[in-house]
Amino acid sequence: MSISMHAASVTVFQQMLAALAGVLAKSEAHAAERKIDPAALLQARLFPDMFPLTRQVQIACDFASSVSARLAGAEVPAYEAGDQGFADLQQRIAATLAFVGSLDAARFEGSGEREILLRPGTPKERSIGGQAYLLAYGLPQFFFHVTTAYDLLRHNGVEIGKKDFMGAY
Repeated sequence: MSISMHAASVTVFQQMLAALAGVLAKSEAHAAERKIDPAALLQARLFPDMFPLTRQVQIACDFASSVSARLAGAEVPAYEAGDQGFADLQQRIAATLAFVGSLDAARFEGSGEREILLRPGTPKERSIGGQAYLLAYGLPQFFFHVTTAYDLLRHNGVEIGKKDFMGAY
């Protein structure tokens, strides 16, 4: 039995982004209950050279959108980077979920063999097959940023666990 590229991408992105939205909601409540400035969590980093929480969420959303779009042969949506608060990040996740959810499964047919061009017109331009793009590049990148967002919040005392990270499946 084989798995479709749609199921291996969109379904995973939907589950994990919904879980990330839940983690962010718990984080906002945590900050309010403990009278913590939300910016302390939103700008938290694990190390000075790493992106803060807000950027981790943005990049996770960007990978979910761009990977899905490229596999479906659709235009990659552009989002503004002005997310400042928990509500903005929730809107970003909602927009990403709406976009990936709008991509019909039929558009993914044959995408495993489709060549995906990364960073076109730059010195880092690279062509990669669709299946390798998803499994070896897109999903690992996405999970790195979702996991880092979770870790930042857990490290800062938000009471979340594995069930929160996984979400509903």
